[in-house]
Amino acid sequence: MSTQTQQQQSRPAAGATVTELHLDRHTPGSGNRHVYDSIVDLAPNPDNPTPMVRLSSRMNPNPDYEVLLKLEGMNPFGSIKDRTALFMLNGLQLDPEQALVEPSAGNTGIALAAMANARGVPIAIAVPDGTPEEKKALLRFLGAELIEVDDELCPLFPTEGARGVVKSMVESEAYGGRYVSPNQYENELNVEAHYRTTGPEIWQQTGGRIDCFYASIGTGGTISGVGRFLKEQNPDIRIIGVEPASRQHSLSGIKRITGLPDEHYPKILDPNLLDDLVSVTDEEAFNAAIEVARRDGIMVGPTTGAVLHAALHGDTPRSGRAVLISADNAAKYVGAYASFLARQD
Repeated sequence: MSTQTQQQQSRPAAGATVTELHLDRHTPGSGNRHVYDSIVDLAPNPDNPTPMVRLSSRMNPNPDYEVLLKLEGMNPFGSIKDRTALFMLNGLQLDPEQALVEPSAGNTGIALAAMANARGVPIAIAVPDGTPEEKKALLRFLGAELIEVDDELCPLFPTEGARGVVKSMVESEAYGGRYVSPNQYENELNVEAHYRTTGPEIWQQTGGRIDCFYASIGTGGTISGVGRFLKEQNPDIRIIGVEPASRQHSLSGIKRITGLPDEHYPKILDPNLLDDLVSVTDEEAFNAAIEVARRDGIMVGPTTGAVLHAALHGDTPRSGRAVLISADNAAKYVGAYASFLARQD
């Protein structure tokens, strides 16, 4: 039976009342698969994948090039970092008196805070002061102890800024071992989350028909986990990373790796998986994100804009089928978009 036929048969009859619809959905024994014991259970996996959407010809006029966006902003806590947070939390053993602490540009912190709340664990999040205000507001809303640090979004030294503050809280004798950090920047479970979930989802959703995979580079967990899985299925799949064009940038959560000395290179990023690396400016990223919202109605964050620009305008092959990670949605960047648009007027 085709998907369309199944959808038609599952639709309510014309003229059905609200009461009839309610009873149809909740009849005992009807097998309601959408009731969960915890919000954490909504985290994605190959049996519960995030959706993909195909770019229209208005956005992508090349008929020989199919571009699919994987919408990670539709995760329960709003970003691809839900996957990382769940795997890292499941890998921790906390004493009842201990609390979590983590450096974050926002998305990992939000996911960790929500999941920690669901498990009754206190949490503190250290963020660079350049983190979007919407992300800070969400962390305060979740009740996380928010530590704002004078730090760049793309810091050079991993022992300074937000990461340095967290390191001192974990290691200082003054805290008596109270704080434990999942440490997304060095935790191999960050990679494992995408090897076990994101990669298999993409393979299943495309039926194995994928030529290129694009993702922005932050900790390196997403592109390393997905890239490793996809290369194991088909070594010819091209893995393409996207980075800011300069170290000083406004693309929250991603990092410029070109020119980094070895000691500052993301520890969990496997550079051997990368077939290409595309650099994108802030302006290019913001313009692409605004364009896809206005042409296709898809509301994404600026880092997705960077990936879109790389896939549509970068010096990389534009044929076959490409899958792009859309790491989050536009809601956390309303202020940044408003400021950008105001500067264009």
